Amino acid sequence: MKSNQPHLNRVTYASLLIALGIIYGDIGTSPLYALRAVVGNRHIDETLVYGGVSCIFWTLVFQTTIKYIWLTLQADNQGEGGVFSLYALVKRYGRHLVIPTILGATTLLADGIITPPISVASAIEGLNSVKGMENIIVPGNTLTVSIVILILSALFFFQRFGTQFIGKTFGPVMALWFAMLLSIGLLNIIKYPDVLKALNPYYGYRLLTQYPQGFWLLGSVFLCTTGAEALYSDLGHCGIRNIRITWVFVKTSLVACYLGQAAWIMHQNVPELGTINPFFDMIPHWFLLPAIFIATAATIIASQALISGSFTLISEAMNLNFWPRVKVRQPTDIKGQIYIPSVNIILWVGCILMILYFRNSSHMEAAYGFSITIAMMMTTLLLTYYLLYKKKWNKFFVAALVLVFAFIEISFFIANAAKIKERWMFLFFELFIFMTMYVWYYARKINNRFVKFADIGKYIPLLKELSEDDAIPKTATHLIYLTKANNRAHIEEKIIKSIFAKKPKRADVYWFVHVHRTEEPYTRTYDVSELADDKVIKVNINLGFREQPKTELHFKKIVKDLVANKELSLHIRPDGSTRYNTEPDFKFVVIEKFLSVENEFKLRDGLLLNSYFFLKELGLSDEKAFGLDKSDVIVEHTPLVYNPTQNIELSRNQPI
Repeated sequence: MKSNQPHLNRVTYASLLIALGIIYGDIGTSPLYALRAVVGNRHIDETLVYGGVSCIFWTLVFQTTIKYIWLTLQADNQGEGGVFSLYALVKRYGRHLVIPTILGATTLLADGIITPPISVASAIEGLNSVKGMENIIVPGNTLTVSIVILILSALFFFQRFGTQFIGKTFGPVMALWFAMLLSIGLLNIIKYPDVLKALNPYYGYRLLTQYPQGFWLLGSVFLCTTGAEALYSDLGHCGIRNIRITWVFVKTSLVACYLGQAAWIMHQNVPELGTINPFFDMIPHWFLLPAIFIATAATIIASQALISGSFTLISEAMNLNFWPRVKVRQPTDIKGQIYIPSVNIILWVGCILMILYFRNSSHMEAAYGFSITIAMMMTTLLLTYYLLYKKKWNKFFVAALVLVFAFIEISFFIANAAKIKERWMFLFFELFIFMTMYVWYYARKINNRFVKFADIGKYIPLLKELSEDDAIPKTATHLIYLTKANNRAHIEEKIIKSIFAKKPKRADVYWFVHVHRTEEPYTRTYDVSELADDKVIKVNINLGFREQPKTELHFKKIVKDLVANKELSLHIRPDGSTRYNTEPDFKFVVIEKFLSVENEFKLRDGLLLNSYFFLKELGLSDEKAFGLDKSDVIVEHTPLVYNPTQNIELSRNQPI
């Protein structure tokens, strides 16, 4: 599938710089803590250090380069990536793919509350290597934690203003960061060239099979590739060619830095690292402060990428009916840049709780990785369907690929699951996200089962008669109903009741507007069906799953186009405007459901529907969610009678 954004396929110096600034924040800052986590406070020897680097290198080869850079980036949906884009491509091939999608989205979103604190804390703790600050910036002390909280709070506060200005610096800063990684790595490799043998996979094999508890170190090794899933999610910002080209430079820099750290560790006369961070301690002292400043800037950019990705993820979830509708703002004119206040608060609180609970980056290493392992496993499952049904690759070749990635990811999952005791608090956040998506998706499915449709053709004569009946007060010149019916001949029965029951709603023109979410990200099309001459008109608005619904603005633009093109007679008839008000007389009708007290539920259905309507109360109302002005909206409420109470027993008292 070709991208509908051709500018993303162009490769220029500017596009490569943008890719460096947006794509690699998470994976690019992993040298701050990944190898340190592998070595930990264990006795330093060749098997541990070289084996750790070997595992890191081959993880970057198989998991990042082959799976994501080569394979997964091919699964683009009109140039967009991420778990929901992939789901939109393959959902027709299996209903059971909903749960893997929810799991993948949940765990990826959970990554947004641990990447910022672990990255920023790792950079700030580098000040501990500066002479004179050893007793001031101590990992875990109140001052260090306060600095991290201050930086993170400022980062989340400025989300409401967008990143249009500081975003221009992301590319140059990350280019400088990777150049620094490459330079300091090469300095130590040139000094101790024997470290190159660590690239031999045999050292990784020895670590996993011969070193005591070696297999369980995979949980720390995995830290080197945690940003791969976010890399795929950010595909739409840069395009596949820019990502693949810049990855050559990024991977070279990362590998050089890991090798440099290993060389430095092996030639120190210390039995174990203790509180030493090899990344900062191998940097020449004259360059240490600038290096810490650059590292801090890089971790802030990494955090920003995760926050922006979380906003995009929730926006897609809302549009694909996986998340309650919440307020979405666009802080700048940049396409695709959004700000979701509720998500910003949730992430900020989560990040602050993480740093307060774990105190320093080395403790957070134990909690990191589990979520992203699950996200990667879910992507592998969805990708299998994509390769089989969309790309139509040979099933034996696909099976071989999937077996390789399944073996790697299950191994990482087992090693990370062993650290579950270190991350119990994290599970509550993930459970909250998962249950919200699960409830919203499946409760809507139950809700939709009770939507009854009628043939609108049967009611057209009655609509014409009502429209011309002067005895009925006119509700509006143009009465617009939002409908779920995508078939031009159908309409919900509740809409028919709304028009004719109790006080009939008279109008000159009845419009029925259906908003259809497409499987592409940026669709903006519409079609019009005139069911009765200038009386009954059906409009389908097709929006991509990354488009924000602005139904009123879209509708008025459609009417304006129809009038300008003289396709309907609207241009020669009264539209409800007066000399006091030049605006046409539009009135939207939104029919919201509420859960009737008459229902009797089975346990699962009762929990789902009650939770659904509770979440609905917390979220945006339908008129706000669809971008309708309150002054132009009539909101009606209708009960959802799912399972009415049967056999009501009521006896009459005998007269005295």
